[in-house]
Amino acid sequence: QVQLVESGGGLVQAGGSLRLSCAASGRAFSNFIMGWFRQSPGIEREFVAAITWNGGSTYYANSVKGRFTISRDTAENTVYLQMNSLKPDDTAVYYCAAKYGGGYLGAYDYWGQGTQVTVSS
Repeated sequence: QVQLVESGGGLVQAGGSLRLSCAASGRAFSNFIMGWFRQSPGIEREFVAAITWNGGSTYYANSVKGRFTISRDTAENTVYLQMNSLKPDDTAVYYCAAKYGGGYLGAYDYWGQGTQVTVSS
């Protein structure tokens, strides 16, 4: 049973930084793609960033490119999202997700419970 557990959310002022973590367990994650998504009230969930487990290729939404960095530690089975220069528009619940193979878009198979990020102006 795959489990994804996010942590690291919180309240930060605009311009500040946070690092989210996603602890993955339950199986080997070779050939998986790990992603971060976010959802604000009344807004559809949107893609933020993704990384391939094997090669570490990364993909970003235009809205976070240059500010957010996704990485993974294969020894610790953990995926990170370093968020810098945060803006109030980044306020959302952030979800970690995983899918087996394919591209970084499309349906993800597994989801975490989410962690709240609030950026004050």
